[in-house]
Amino acid sequence: MKIKKGDKVRVISGEARGKDGTVLKTFPKTDRVLIEGVNIVKKHAKPTQANPDGGIIEFEAPIHASNVMIVDKKGKPTRVGSKTVTETVKKKDVTRKVRVGKKTGEVLD
Repeated sequence: MKIKKGDKVRVISGEARGKDGTVLKTFPKTDRVLIEGVNIVKKHAKPTQANPDGGIIEFEAPIHASNVMIVDKKGKPTRVGSKTVTETVKKKDVTRKVRVGKKTGEVLD
């Protein structure tokens, strides 16, 4: 998955199209993400000991990862690629894989 927890994303299709939010949680097995304030659903709950009044509960539901794009620092949605970067850490060259925005070429990690 190219989307990680804490990324700023924009919904590009579906009912919530055009909304921005922060990724709260990712579900790699089902390829879904939970975004703050997006895809709010209502659930009718019976009264329980934890919720004695019952009623209608609103919460965010996961949305498929293909329906969102990462927003870069300039505020525009971009596709994500990867490249390897060589860094010097404690006098040793270390290569690591980083995420890169396709539109601007800047590092997202």
